[in-house]
Amino acid sequence: MKYIILLLIRSYWFLKPKYRKPRCIFKKSCSHYVFEITKEKGSLKGLKALHFRYKNCRYGYEIFKNPVTGKKEIILLNGEIIPSYEIAERLKME
Repeated sequence: MKYIILLLIRSYWFLKPKYRKPRCIFKKSCSHYVFEITKEKGSLKGLKALHFRYKNCRYGYEIFKNPVTGKKEIILLNGEIIPSYEIAERLKME
């Protein structure tokens, strides 16, 4: 199962049009994140990572400036707070 997931992700990378702008809110794209987790920890953890990213990497998040650190952070749909170093650069510019 692990190798099927990895093959599907590699196929996606190969078939995805190069001109498409990234829309992921995380610094590491969803496909790269799931690929890495699946490769290191197995198919079950990879599928859980895919589910987490699918549920949270979409509209409904809120960007705010942390009053203590002064850095931008994101509150995801599930309420989890993502620190600045995990946020996509394009969102830090806004």
